[in-house]
Amino acid sequence: MPVPKRHKTHSKVKMASANKGLKTRSLSVCPQCQEPKLPHRVCPNCGYYKDKQVLAIEEE
Repeated sequence: MPVPKRHKTHSKVKMASANKGLKTRSLSVCPQCQEPKLPHRVCPNCGYYKDKQVLAIEEE
């Protein structure tokens, strides 16, 4: 089994893993209010999730 020839420093390990959390997010459209929202989450604009009202949003 291959073994690394040189020890990887702490800074190089941190630099390599720094980009793991940076992902582009895709947006979907809310079927109720047609606003963009993150998929599989409650719509922050109208409070609906899968055709059911989950949050009571007060409109001003």
